[in-house]
Amino acid sequence: MNESSDSRLIRVLVADDSAFMRTAITRMIESDPALGVSATARTGAETLEKVIAFQPDVVTLDVEMPGMNGLETLRHIMQESPRPVIMVSSLTQEGAETTLEALSVGAFDYVPKQQSFVSLDIVKIKDDLVAKIKAAAESARRPAKKPVAPAVPPLTAHPRIALRIPSAVIALGTSTGGPKALQEILPVLPPDLPVGVLVVQHMPPGFTGPFARRLDSLCQVSVREATQDEPINPGVVYIAPAGQHMTVARKTAARFAIRLAHSPEGMLHMPSVDVMMLSVAEVYHALAMGIIMTGMGADGLQGMQAIASQGGFTLGQDEASCTVYGMPRSCAEVPGLLKRVVPLHQIPEQILQATQYRRRA
Repeated sequence: MNESSDSRLIRVLVADDSAFMRTAITRMIESDPALGVSATARTGAETLEKVIAFQPDVVTLDVEMPGMNGLETLRHIMQESPRPVIMVSSLTQEGAETTLEALSVGAFDYVPKQQSFVSLDIVKIKDDLVAKIKAAAESARRPAKKPVAPAVPPLTAHPRIALRIPSAVIALGTSTGGPKALQEILPVLPPDLPVGVLVVQHMPPGFTGPFARRLDSLCQVSVREATQDEPINPGVVYIAPAGQHMTVARKTAARFAIRLAHSPEGMLHMPSVDVMMLSVAEVYHALAMGIIMTGMGADGLQGMQAIASQGGFTLGQDEASCTVYGMPRSCAEVPGLLKRVVPLHQIPEQILQATQYRRRA
């Protein structure tokens, strides 16, 4: 394990019941000189003991452990000694559902176990894990966030958006921190929302279906995993399926449909926020609203630029309410690209303004 007198070294506790997995994760982490594994644990009870003993900056936690499982262990960590936790999950429906629950409980992010340790994917996933650990440690250093408002505030927090015509579609992109953020804002949207919402959330295959079902159970709008050629209807949120790009096509003058494809290839993410937003800008022009939310990297920058160039409305989540201020930062750093930047809890208000929503009697 890395030893260093540098106080900036990010100390990680690796918890997994498999000795092979503990070794593999440790090697991945310690491939970066800024990270060090301070301890490992085999069970949930041992994890809790070592969190107290070693006070790690970040914990990687296996979802499936004997006795006290990962979710139960996470609950104890969040209650007794809160700190960023990255879940290590199997690519099964049960693993996906447990991981999504863990994100609601307070986990920072997750790494899919099966993809993480296939030799062909080892470099890509190692880089992803290292980046997530660094982002998790950075998030813990930021001041505590204020509680998110439970409902849309009165439409007086900002001057009304001056749009000649209402937005006809919402294109929303997010990554790290997105599942929890979407669970906070989508349930606030009214069932009679006058537009459809297209969402790209970076997730591995097998996760987007359970995630869509989870959101649907929480929301007044309908939420579903998008399917090929289905029409884009008002009051429906379409989650791009993992492993496929989502674009849009015009069916008639007033009807639009979803297209799913494995091309373009070679993209860092599939689905890609950029691919989705570029398509929305091309088809909807000034009628598009682009929203960029919490996430690592810069996916969505090109798409938001395309929406802005067509005269569409562009909105960014502010730094204080982001889990990771990467994707929104890339857009905010381009002068004039974002028409408005707001905290997470004000995004539903902005959607209602942009679509000129009028509540039914």
